[in-house]
Amino acid sequence: MTNYGYEKLCAELKNLKEVQRPAIVVEIDIARSHGDLKENAEYHAAREKQAFIEARINELGLMLSAAQIIDPASLPHDKVSFGSSVKILNLDTDKEFVYTFVGSMESNPSKGLISVSSPIAKALLGKKKGDEVSITLPSGENEFEILDVFYKAIVFEE
Repeated sequence: MTNYGYEKLCAELKNLKEVQRPAIVVEIDIARSHGDLKENAEYHAAREKQAFIEARINELGLMLSAAQIIDPASLPHDKVSFGSSVKILNLDTDKEFVYTFVGSMESNPSKGLISVSSPIAKALLGKKKGDEVSITLPSGENEFEILDVFYKAIVFEE
C-alpha cells in the first residue's frame, strides 16, 4: 500500500482505540444501570457494537503489522505494476479508459483508482504498451489494447 493508505488505516485505528472504544464502555455502563440485562435492548446493542469495534481493531492491527509501504514513484513503469497508470482501449467498443492501480484500501473506482487485486488489474499486471489482453467483465469477455503505461502522482482526497 502507499503511505497514504497506511496513514489512513493508522488514523482509523487511533480513532477506534481513543474515541470509539471509551465511548462504548460508557454506553454499556449507562445501559447496565437500567436494570435487567436479559431484556435490555440498549445493553445488547452496545455490547454488539463493542464486539464490532474490537474485531475492527484486531483486523486493522493485523493489516498494519503486515503492511508493506511502497512509493510507486520509485518503481519502473515500463510494465503495468503497483502504482502504474494505464490507458487502455476496449477493442469491442472503441472506448478508452485510464486506471491507476493502488492498494485495496485506497481504491476508488469512480476516480479511476483500481485495486491491484481486482480482475482488471490482475489481467494487466506485467503487460506492456501495445499488448492486447482479454478481460472477463460482468458484461462478458472483452478485448483491450494497452495504449500507454505511465506513472502519475496520485492526489488522494478525503
